[in-house]
Amino acid sequence: MDFTLIAILIGIVGIIYGLLLAKVVLSYKVTDKNMLKISNAVYKGAMAFLRREYTTIAIIAAILAVVFGIFINIETTLTFIVGAVFSALAGFIGMSISTRANVRVAAIAKDGVSKALRLSFQGGAVTGMTVAGLALLGVSAFYYFYRDPALIIGFGFGGCLISLFARIGGGIYTKAADVGADLIGKVEQGIPEDDPRNPAVIADNVGDNVGDCAGMGADLFETYAVTAIGAMLLGVALGKDIYTIYPLILGAIGIIGSILGSFFVRGEGNIMKTLYKGVIASAVISLVGFYFVTVTYLKLDIALFLTTVVGIVIALLMFFITEYYTAKPYRPVKSIAYSSQSGAAVNIITGLAVGMESTFMPVLVICAGILISYSLAGLYGIAIAAMSMISLTAIVVALDSYGPITDNAGGIAEMAHLPDDIRKTTDALDSVGNTTKAVTKAFAIGSAALASLTLFAAYVDEITRFSLGQEIIFSLSDEKVIVGLFLGALIPFLFSSLCMKAVGKAAFSIVEEVRRQFREIKGIMEGKTEPDYARCVDIVTRASLKELVLPGIIAVLSPLLVGFLLGKIALGGMLIGSILSGFLLALMLATGGGAWDNAKKYIEDGNLGGKGSPAHAAAVVGDTVGDPSKDTAGPAINPLIKVMNTLAIIFAVLFGSGII
Repeated sequence: MDFTLIAILIGIVGIIYGLLLAKVVLSYKVTDKNMLKISNAVYKGAMAFLRREYTTIAIIAAILAVVFGIFINIETTLTFIVGAVFSALAGFIGMSISTRANVRVAAIAKDGVSKALRLSFQGGAVTGMTVAGLALLGVSAFYYFYRDPALIIGFGFGGCLISLFARIGGGIYTKAADVGADLIGKVEQGIPEDDPRNPAVIADNVGDNVGDCAGMGADLFETYAVTAIGAMLLGVALGKDIYTIYPLILGAIGIIGSILGSFFVRGEGNIMKTLYKGVIASAVISLVGFYFVTVTYLKLDIALFLTTVVGIVIALLMFFITEYYTAKPYRPVKSIAYSSQSGAAVNIITGLAVGMESTFMPVLVICAGILISYSLAGLYGIAIAAMSMISLTAIVVALDSYGPITDNAGGIAEMAHLPDDIRKTTDALDSVGNTTKAVTKAFAIGSAALASLTLFAAYVDEITRFSLGQEIIFSLSDEKVIVGLFLGALIPFLFSSLCMKAVGKAAFSIVEEVRRQFREIKGIMEGKTEPDYARCVDIVTRASLKELVLPGIIAVLSPLLVGFLLGKIALGGMLIGSILSGFLLALMLATGGGAWDNAKKYIEDGNLGGKGSPAHAAAVVGDTVGDPSKDTAGPAINPLIKVMNTLAIIFAVLFGSGII
C-alpha cells in the first residue's frame, strides 16, 4: 500500500471538507442592508490589505527563488514557490470566509447561542481544514515525485516566508488599529469599543481578521509542513522507507480525526467546554487511529505510538495551562484586574509578572515531553511527538479563527444597533474568543519549539552528510558555539523590538487621524455624520506594509550571515539560542498579553466599578501594552525561529561542504 498516495488523498479530502463548510456558512442569507454594508466594508478592507501584502511578499520571494535557483537546485526553487503559493491560498480562502461569516453569525444570533456558536465554528473550520489539507497535500505530493525530503524543504520555507510576513504585517495592522481605536474611542471620547462614531472601528475589525485568521493560518501551515519534513529527514537516517512516510500517515489521521471531532462542537451550556469537546474528540479519535496504524497494521514498536501520545498530551496541557493564565475566572487575570485599582503602572507591573510566570509550566511540559519521547525513540521520537501534536492543526486553527468571527459579529451587532438580546449572544461568544485565541497561540508556540528542535536535528544530519566524514560537535568550549548562542538568543529580542516599535508608529498615525476627524468633521459625535473609515484603513495598511520589511530581512539574513562569516558550528549555536530565547519570549508576550486583555474585560463585566471607572481606565492602558505583545511580537517569533532553521537546512549543502 502506498501511504503517500493515501496522504495526498486525505489532504484533498480536508480541502474539500473545508470548501463544503464554506458553502454551508455562505448559504445563510442576510437581508439587513445596514449589517451587510458594515460587513462588506470589513471584507473589502481585509482583502485589499491581503492583496497588497502578498504583492510585497512576492517581490522578496522572487529574489529568494533566484538565489535558490543559482546556489541550491531547481527542485528547492520549485517547492519554495509552491509552498508560498499554498500558504497564501490558505490565508486567502480562510479570510475570505471569516470576513463574510461575521455578519451571518450576528444575524443568526437572534436564534440563540447554540446556532451562532455552530456557525462561527464552521466559519473558523474553513480556515483550519484548508490549512491542514493544503500542507499535507503539498508535502505528500512532492515526496511522491521526488522521494527525497531534502528536496522538499523549500516547500516548508515557502510557507515560513508567508507566515513570517503575515504575522508581522497582520500583527502590526491589527494592533495599530486596535490601539488607535481604544485610546481615542474609549479613553478620550468615552464611547464603546465598536461604536460606529469611531473612525478607526472598521480598521479595527479588519485587523482582527488579518492578524488572527490569516496570520495564524499561515503560521500553522508552515509549522505543519516543516515539522513533517523535519521528521521525514530524520526518518531517512533510520534506513527504512516506512519511517520516512510515517509522519505523513500521522498527518492524514489527524485530518480525519479533526473532521470527525468537529461534529462534537454543538449544544447548549458552557461555550468553552463545547469548543473543547471538539478538540478532545479530535485528539482521542486521532490516537485511536495512531495506535491502529502503528501497532496493529504496520507492526511498529509500541514505543513509537507512545511518542504520539506524548505529543497529544503536550498539546492538551498547553491548552489548559494557557486557559488558566488568560481566562477571567482564574487568579492571574483577576490579579491584574485588582491591581488596576492602584493605577496603570501597577497594572503593567502585575501583567509583566503574570507573563513571566506563565512560562514556567509550559517549559516543564515541553522538557518532560522531550525527555520521554527521546527515551522512547531517540531524536526521531521527539520529531514524531511534534508531528502528533501538529496533526491537530485543523481543529486548532478552527478555534483560533472562531475568535475574529465572533469579535466582528459583536462589532456588527453594535454598529448596526441590533437589539440587546442579540448583542448579549454575540458578547457571550466573543468573551470566549479571547481565550481561544490565547490557547491556540500557546499551541502554536509549543509546536514551533518542538518543530524547531526537529529542524535543528535535521540541520545537524544534513551538514554531517555534506561534511565528507568530518565529525560535527557543538561544544561549549568552542568559542564559535558560544558566540552563536548569544547571537541566536539576541535575535528574537531585536526582532520583537522592531515589531513593537512598528505598532507604536502605525498606532500614532491612526491616533492623529482619529483625533483630526473628531476635530474637523462636524456631527460625528452626534451621529449625524459618518466618519471617514476608508482613510483609517488606508493609513494603517500603508504603515504596516512599510514596517514589516526590516524585521523580515533580519529573520532571513541573520542565519545566512552567521553561516557565511562564522561557519556551520556557529550557526548551529545560533539556531539553538534562537529556539530557547524565542520560545520563552513568545510565551511571555502572548500569554501575558492575553491576560491583560481579559483583565480589562473582567472589569467591563461590571467588576471593580465597571466601565468608566479609574480601574477600567488603568486596565485599558494595560491592554494597550498587551495588544502588540500577544498579537504582533509574540506570535511573529514562531515563524522567525523556523525561518532561521529552515534556511540553515537549505544552505547545509554549502555550509557542510565548505564551499562557503
